[in-house]
Amino acid sequence: MRKSKFTETQIVGMIKEAESGVPVPEICRKHGVGQSTFYKWRSKYGGMEASDVKRLKELEDENRKLKDMFATLSLKHSMLEEIISKKL
Repeated sequence: MRKSKFTETQIVGMIKEAESGVPVPEICRKHGVGQSTFYKWRSKYGGMEASDVKRLKELEDENRKLKDMFATLSLKHSMLEEIISKKL
């Protein structure tokens, strides 16, 4: 997945600008972003503060690590069951 050239804090700042009354096309032109991208960001980050976005990122990373751990343990478990069933 391609990484954005904007940080989450910058994205939240753009959304706050739009909430304060600045027209969306003007914000997009100023920052060099497409309007569809802006609306995707607004649906994802709308109503959040910068600290909320940081916490969301931490939770997503933790969730990814836990899923990886579960997949590894599940694979080991199935391999052990296969070895046990072959011995019997």
